Amino acid sequence: MSFDNRKYVVFDLTEVDTIDFSQVMETSASTLRKNLAETQSFVKYEGDMPASVTALTTKSTEYNHADILALLAGTDWTDPNADV
Repeated sequence: MSFDNRKYVVFDLTEVDTIDFSQVMETSASTLRKNLAETQSFVKYEGDMPASVTALTTKSTEYNHADILALLAGTDWTDPNADV
């Protein structure tokens, strides 16, 4: 499976209700991965940024697959003390 066309945007969970889940690859707010502080999450999509993501006021820049993996491996998203 190729992730070359996949894009990711991080946003504050205060805006989760504005995401149109038919426009992104996640299915609902309950399936989103959250950072350890439970203040942020992200959505993924292919092609142009969906309108509901564009409308987010707390969105990050677009990440590619390698960049989002590096971000998620960081201590804001992954507990360094968790059993792997």
